[in-house]
Amino acid sequence: MNIYCYFVCYEDNYLYLCRPNCKLTILKKDALGKFDKYKIDLKGMQADSMNFEFVLDNEYFVHIDGPEVQKGKVNVQLSVKRTSRSFELNFQTDGTVCVPCDRCLDDMEVSVTSTDRLVVKFGHEYAEEGDNLIVIPEEEGAINVAWFMYEFIALAIPMKHVHAPGKCNKAMTSKLSKHLKRDANSDNADDFEDDDITIEDEDAEEVQIDPRWNELKKILDNN
Repeated sequence: MNIYCYFVCYEDNYLYLCRPNCKLTILKKDALGKFDKYKIDLKGMQADSMNFEFVLDNEYFVHIDGPEVQKGKVNVQLSVKRTSRSFELNFQTDGTVCVPCDRCLDDMEVSVTSTDRLVVKFGHEYAEEGDNLIVIPEEEGAINVAWFMYEFIALAIPMKHVHAPGKCNKAMTSKLSKHLKRDANSDNADDFEDDDITIEDEDAEEVQIDPRWNELKKILDNN
């Protein structure tokens, strides 16, 4: 399991979040209050353990504005246990998210399920001491799990996600198949040999193309 720490910087009226090898995420400070319900007050825990339940819907994903998922409905069960020196956070994630099909780029639903563990301890400043060990300032005493839940969901998405046979956008797959056939050395050609792809005759009437095809074609041309 991988845990990513964000580098946080405040400037003007914006919050800048960045993690290694990923795009910069920019949020208005006004939007931060939308994540308050995901803040866990560890220092103020009255019992040795607590349970939380979150339903992450489209609004959550819009506010997170992550690159992997923009829509979905995911249930997260979170249990927090206090130990002598730290806090153990165990996440059980189940639901569906909407991602683009690898073959035709149309949106499709995929199921996500994961079990993740995060250990949090108090220190002088924010730090990451391992894949699942996070240090937070003791004077603050709380951790917002909104970003961690998003990471768990993103990591649970299958590497390959394609529509079931017959469900892909035929106009898109037809054009893509034509392009790959022109490139005899393409390593991806076999991925598109599927019964749900119809290869149109060159003299046939041109099908109106989804504008997303142009972006995909640019990528293939550059390769």
